[in-house]
Amino acid sequence: MKTLGIILIVIGIATLALPYITFTKKEKVLDIGPIEAVKEQKESVPISPIIGLVVLASGAGIVIASAVKGKR
Repeated sequence: MKTLGIILIVIGIATLALPYITFTKKEKVLDIGPIEAVKEQKESVPISPIIGLVVLASGAGIVIASAVKGKR
């Protein structure tokens, strides 16, 4: 469980540092035999900082809970 907590912490920090996920979308515009035209369009999806904080706090909670459980 500690590994899952660390992964969530890293994802939460990355979400706070990078507020947008940018990707390239390829769309086939024309396809006539051997001739093919492809249109590339960059798109961005915004990520709320609240989601990053929730994921970060969840990861920290899991790490703390696994540390406390390990001491028992």
